[in-house]
Amino acid sequence: MARQYIVGIDLGTTNTVVAYAPVDAPEGRAAITLFEIEQLVAPGQVAALPLLPSVRYHPLDGELPAADLRLPWPQDAAETQPVVFGQLARRLGAQVPGRMVASAKSWLSHTAVDRLAPILPWGAAPDVPKVSPVAASASYLAYLRSAWNSKFPDHPLEQQELVLTVPASFDEGARALTLAAARQAGLHQLRLLEEPQAVFYDWLFRHRGELTGELAHTRMVLVCDVGGGTTDLSLIKVDLQDGQPQLTRIGVGNHVMLGGDNMDLALAHVTEAKMAHMAGTEQPRLSSGALSQLMERCRAAKEQLLAADAPGQAQVTLLGSGSRMIGGMRSVALTKEEVGSIIVDGFFPLVAAAERVQQARAGIVEFGLPYARDAAVTRHIADFLQQHATALQAAQEDGTAMPDTLLLNGGVFRAAALVERLQHTLGNWRGAPLRLLHNDNPDVAVARGAVAYALALQGQAPRIDAGAARSYFLVLDEAKGPKRGICILPRGSESGREILLADRTFALRLGQPVRFHVMTSNADGADAAPGELVDLDDPKYVRLPPIATVLQGAKSAGSKQETAVQLATALTEVGTLEMHCVNLSDASQRWLLEFDLRQYNAAGASDQPEGAPSPQLTAAIDKIDRIFGKSPQQVTAKEVKQLRAQLEQLLGEREQWTTSLLRQLFDALWQRARGRRRSAEHERVWLNLTGYCLRPGFGHALDDWRLEQLWTLFEAGVRHADDKQARAEWWTLWRRVAGGLGATEQLRLLDDFAFNLQTNKEGGEASPTVVAGSDEDMLRLGASLERIPVAYKAEIGGWLLERIEQPAPAVPARDNTSASRYLWALGRIGARQPFHGSTHDVVPTEVVEGWLEAILALDWKKVESAAFAAVHLARMTDDRSRDLPLALRERIVQRLLAINAPPATITMVQQVVQLDQATERWILGESLPPGLKLIA
Repeated sequence: MARQYIVGIDLGTTNTVVAYAPVDAPEGRAAITLFEIEQLVAPGQVAALPLLPSVRYHPLDGELPAADLRLPWPQDAAETQPVVFGQLARRLGAQVPGRMVASAKSWLSHTAVDRLAPILPWGAAPDVPKVSPVAASASYLAYLRSAWNSKFPDHPLEQQELVLTVPASFDEGARALTLAAARQAGLHQLRLLEEPQAVFYDWLFRHRGELTGELAHTRMVLVCDVGGGTTDLSLIKVDLQDGQPQLTRIGVGNHVMLGGDNMDLALAHVTEAKMAHMAGTEQPRLSSGALSQLMERCRAAKEQLLAADAPGQAQVTLLGSGSRMIGGMRSVALTKEEVGSIIVDGFFPLVAAAERVQQARAGIVEFGLPYARDAAVTRHIADFLQQHATALQAAQEDGTAMPDTLLLNGGVFRAAALVERLQHTLGNWRGAPLRLLHNDNPDVAVARGAVAYALALQGQAPRIDAGAARSYFLVLDEAKGPKRGICILPRGSESGREILLADRTFALRLGQPVRFHVMTSNADGADAAPGELVDLDDPKYVRLPPIATVLQGAKSAGSKQETAVQLATALTEVGTLEMHCVNLSDASQRWLLEFDLRQYNAAGASDQPEGAPSPQLTAAIDKIDRIFGKSPQQVTAKEVKQLRAQLEQLLGEREQWTTSLLRQLFDALWQRARGRRRSAEHERVWLNLTGYCLRPGFGHALDDWRLEQLWTLFEAGVRHADDKQARAEWWTLWRRVAGGLGATEQLRLLDDFAFNLQTNKEGGEASPTVVAGSDEDMLRLGASLERIPVAYKAEIGGWLLERIEQPAPAVPARDNTSASRYLWALGRIGARQPFHGSTHDVVPTEVVEGWLEAILALDWKKVESAAFAAVHLARMTDDRSRDLPLALRERIVQRLLAINAPPATITMVQQVVQLDQATERWILGESLPPGLKLIA
């Protein structure tokens, strides 16, 4: 079916907007129309509005009759429970805390959580249905599809020419996840467009008949788009050729999670303090859900008080909960001056042009999202302009490294005070006023601009020459010397045009794990030609997630081979980076290289290329081969036992073995896994070294592949099951690598954990399918299972608490060794900050509060592990849904002071801190590989 319409979709953090135009409109007469989206505005009441709130509300069973949720099209059968979209969803979410999904777009760029896991609404009660950020985004797009197809049944949305906008600062991972959400919604063919470009396309289209005059004195436009969740910056150069403006996007900003949500949150904190003062209490903390409700009320007050005809003040009312919804209601006034001070001075302060972004922690980190630590939008702009000073200076006739024209977008700039402050600040930096391009409707400019972009591709509107926003570099496999790389895609590369590095040939291993390291930069001075060697030892180059995979060759050539290839890269028409290895002898044979988009930032690894094996490593592998190699050697049990000591003689103390070295040793051990069967001593040593070399199961490229291979051994169990030490080493291995296992594998470990504890308690017969493990082994294993469901964690914690509270003589509280193992495990299971799991899987605060009351009843001077457990159960995260009440944390601090606990442990309960190496060892029971750090 021929495409009838061009459709632009702005999938915003706060609102989603759709615009469209006919594909075949006569040249010069194309008109862009907003699509009015039918949605619930009240129970049983549907209206067509231009803005669809990017939220979904999960009602209680029976909260709303089915008739009240009826829409003009059939409901999505995939939704097992009713979901409310539209204005009604936002209204209900403001009244009932914890049941509304919001800011899904911000979560798409948050690499510290599993963005494909059901984690939203963040901090919601266990009975509230949850969805992933990708699924939430897909549901908004699916809703649009249904609304469109209801109005245009003969021209389905999925068959139109679609342009979907994303922040210019979105990295490859966030873009790929956005595309995944679109595909999940049934929208398979579309283009991505950067939002600041869309804003400028909208302006260009509206002024297309008078551009020469409008841009006659413009040489550089700064587009500043402050949305609900991000601050997005772009620079667009204007050249006049034969009197006609030629437009080029020359720079985009880094991802800054800073926008209207942060402003609403700042106002909510002020309002919360006011309510506390009125109630006569000190520093109370609302629940995560109540704070979310308060943010919605503050959002409305902000918009009212920053408007041109603003009143002197606005009331902010917070409803109570349950039966006290009305009786527990609290209300305070926010004044126009207060809001102006907090928003204008707090987020748009007057700063110097040379100021850089401050990295000190700010007090606006909430709801699990890593908001920008520096809340000053003006400082982020100054930092951005400094990065592009060379290009700015070259574009200006007077040599000023500043833009001369400003285009603003985002709902916050409806407030004249913010527009004036930003225009004034930039004028001070430039030494002359900036021209402000008029944006007639910031709420819809991005969607309209997406349509204008597609029209520009048809020649019906001016086009911005954009291409790749960043340069990309392949890091060379050099073990020594400065970090160098080859430019594989220069900034500005045209989309859809493949670049083949014909002068560079690489050796590609097939049938074996391989990895590629790519770095990127959007700053001046990072430009290079394809194939050019570049020094990458500079902060302006940023590492992307690794490309880690096992590429297969022709089956007839054997499972492992090496072939000569060239690298081909392209910026796809969709707007993402695509890389292929091309066989040098047969160009038709290609291997696609894809980024690993999982939780790459869960730990900071010094994930450097290995380079050629050192003589010491070669000798170490020879030692491993002598013990476990395919050809059995005449070795004694003593020599098997001494393997670890021999490796340390060659490679140094094992705690100093780097992650890269450890993984190479693991690979050598895995290739000789069959050798562990030769004796119980062989198996003990192999299990011990293998677990140690792969710990903690992540942090290095291809660790997921290694874990997949290792997991194939699990069902077979221990070969020498009658050897107690071999069984212990078996469970030590799985505890050490648990961080790299998924939820399914961890649940499988949980089955054996429960079986062994039950068998040990009741004295039952051993199972032929379960490797026996002591209570000590099981406790340490269970404490490492961070990806199991919360209900299981709470159940394990309750069992541990029973052991801790059990009276003498079974487990006397004064017996430090007996109680410590249970307390250590309890502290790990209920920790506020997981080591490898997602933060949405932590034990609920109300459960942990009960555990802490029991721990506070112990004598901490006699039971040292009580302090360990308390610290990790009460550790500060700056996420209100995970942090414990202030009063309880203060009690723990007082108890820590009473036993003269180290200051670092006390600080962990008072504020967010980065852990040192000693504290990491305290948490995990052993050290991490050098270069790996826990994330605070």
